Amino acid sequence: MATPVYSGAARTPQRGRPRDASRDDALRQAALEVMAEVGYRALTMDAVAARARAGKATIYRRWESKLDLVIDTCTQLAQQNLAEPDTGSLAGDLREFLSAFAAFLSGPIGKAAQALVGELPHEPELATAFRDTFLIAQRDVLRRILERAAERGELRADAPRGMAVEIAGAALIYRLMLTGDPLDLPFVDRVVDQVLLPLVAEGQ
Repeated sequence: MATPVYSGAARTPQRGRPRDASRDDALRQAALEVMAEVGYRALTMDAVAARARAGKATIYRRWESKLDLVIDTCTQLAQQNLAEPDTGSLAGDLREFLSAFAAFLSGPIGKAAQALVGELPHEPELATAFRDTFLIAQRDVLRRILERAAERGELRADAPRGMAVEIAGAALIYRLMLTGDPLDLPFVDRVVDQVLLPLVAEGQ
């Protein structure tokens, strides 16, 4: 049987009354809450509808499947929470972005993120869509931070930019998913000062 292809976005609303964006946010929040409790596999549109106190038809008018719903939710979260800093320095940009990312993962989304990431090896469609939305958004911000640093002359010519991007995200996810240690500011400072800057910065 052919593998379904993720559509990449919520469905285009049909004619009639304009879609209520606040209702969309409430449905996404309900999906996150349910996923945090039961995981991706056990997530159902019925459970999301019940949590949001909405009819199931309301959800299906917006998303064709739970895959569409979850990935659209991840996309929106990335857009809303992965702001791109521009402090004028590499250290400042890295510290501000990773602090915000750590706070994002440590907040209400943290448990849902753990449930979602834990399913990726078993759900190839979900894994592909997650990489194409949330993961790429996080990496793109870090790449642009490094590009600006290079333009300012802060980066070594041979700086392993790809490795720095991998390490920055991996350090936070490792704590979130495996050790359970806090994603706090002292940890972010150590990642920036002891790992990332020595890896890529000029004069380190």
